This record gives sequence, C-alpha cells and structure tokens, in this order.
Amino acid sequence: MLWVRRSVRTIRRQPQAPHRGLAARLALASLLALQAAPLAFADAADDDDAEAKPFAPQLYLDFRSYYSRVPAGVLSIGFSNPSGVLSQLTSLTARPAPTLPASQGVGFDVPLTVDLNEQVSLYGGFSATASKAGDLDWTAITITSWNVGIQADIFQQNGGAIPTLTLQSTLTRTVPSGPLATTSLNTILEASYALDADETRGFLAGVQSTLVAVDADLASLRPNWVGWLGGFYQWESNWKVSARAGMQSFGGAQLLNLTPLDPFTQPILRLDLDKMDDSDNRLFGITAQIAWTPKPAYQLTVRTPLYLTKN
Repeated sequence: MLWVRRSVRTIRRQPQAPHRGLAARLALASLLALQAAPLAFADAADDDDAEAKPFAPQLYLDFRSYYSRVPAGVLSIGFSNPSGVLSQLTSLTARPAPTLPASQGVGFDVPLTVDLNEQVSLYGGFSATASKAGDLDWTAITITSWNVGIQADIFQQNGGAIPTLTLQSTLTRTVPSGPLATTSLNTILEASYALDADETRGFLAGVQSTLVAVDADLASLRPNWVGWLGGFYQWESNWKVSARAGMQSFGGAQLLNLTPLDPFTQPILRLDLDKMDDSDNRLFGITAQIAWTPKPAYQLTVRTPLYLTKN
C-alpha cells in the first residue's frame, strides 16, 4: 500500500504542463464550437425553409375558348366536352328538324379554380356559347350552363414504379331550364407514368365516362365512353406536347321527335401544346381534337389562364 501511494505521489509530481496546455486548447475549441453550433443550425434551418416553403392556395380563372364543327345526325362529346353537347342541343330550339343538323359552335368556359395544394383542385364557373345550326344564322352568345368540379391526384409516382393517378369529375347544368335542359356528369381517370425524375417525358392512359340526363321524358342520351393511350414530352424551354389516341363509344340517343341517333364506336385523337413555367403552371395552351362519329367532328380549344394568386 505504501508503495502504491508513493507511486501515485510520484506520478502526480511529474511535469504536466504540455498536457494541461493541450487540454486547455481542446476546451477552448469545444467552447467555440458550442457557440458556433446554434448559428450553423440556424443557417441550415433557413436553407431548409427556403427549399421547402409551404404551398399556398393558388387562385386563377382557367379561361378556355373553343370552336367546334359537327356533322349532321350525331352528337360529339369527345374528351371532356359537355359544353359542345349543350351547344348542339341548344341549336335544336331554333328550328324543328327531322334529324340533328350539322352545327358549328363557339364558346367560352370560365371556371374559377383554386389549387388547395399540389394534389387537389376545386373549380366552378359558367360557359357561354353561340351556335349555328344548318343554314340558320348564328345565335347570340349567351350563358348556357354552369359547372362545378374537383381534380385530385389520388396517387403520385414521385420516382416510384406506380404511375400518378388523377381523378377529375365535373357536374354541368344548363341554364335556363327548357325542353332540352340537361345535367351531365363527366368523370376522368388518367394514369401518367414518368420516365425521369423531373417528369418531363412519359406515357398516358385513361378512361372517361360522360352521363347526360335530359329533363324531357321523351328524350334520353345513353352514356359515352372514351379510352386512350398517349404520351408527353416537355423541353427545357418549358414547352410541353401531349398526344392521346383512343376509341370513343357512344350509346346513342333519342331526342324528342328526331330520328334516333345511332350508337357508334370510332377513333378519337387529341393533341395538346402547352407553355409551362418553372413550377409547372400552365401559361398558355392549345388543344386540337378530331373525333370520328363516324364522320369527323373537330374542336379547337385555346387556354389562357388568368392567375389571381400564383406560386
């Protein structure tokens, strides 16, 4: 025990200045690091906040103007086109005819849209149309319907193997009520599979159903279905092109005392050209659609959104 104590005392008497100096320097460095750490964490938090800003609701008028041309004896519904159908039905009130006449139509869709977040959008607004049936003069542009709807991504790909699934449903009602007043429900389910992380190119596949109920007991429209495949590509300049080709199947119709409209299953083609911004907001768009009914029916649509608030 005495030897042990001496050994301890001997060890304590050995010079410790160099080690004490090193310990002091380490302690000082630790204090400086502790003082700098909050600032570093604060800077990192600021960077994270700058990179991940919360999504603010976005409000805009998704203004769309279109021109359509439809041959005699058919209704052209196509890709999400209740306004065009209403324009054709409105033309029947101008002159009784044994069959649905060839028609032309111009219209404006003005839905006020709010993007609640990056997945869900709500919209509601009105449509104003003018039409020309056969050799009659053009009607005046009047508000012919109102609509409400929702669009939601029920699943997002985000680099995974399962494509983004988008569901859109629109309820449209004619105004004012009349002998051919209608209520339509248009529902679209589309899958979008991106081939790169930036989602600038990929494939599309979808299905659409359009149900139209006519108030008159002597008129009825059977469901219209569209199925398609397609793809999209977006350049670095933010111009984006999309193409959809598929089949449209219309179940036929009976409208008052007109000759019954025969059902048909025919090809349909739609091309979209859009100018996007860096946040994938549409700045301008143009859509061309050709639907064989079985004669070709055409529609050209121009989209010019007016943003009230924008991310």
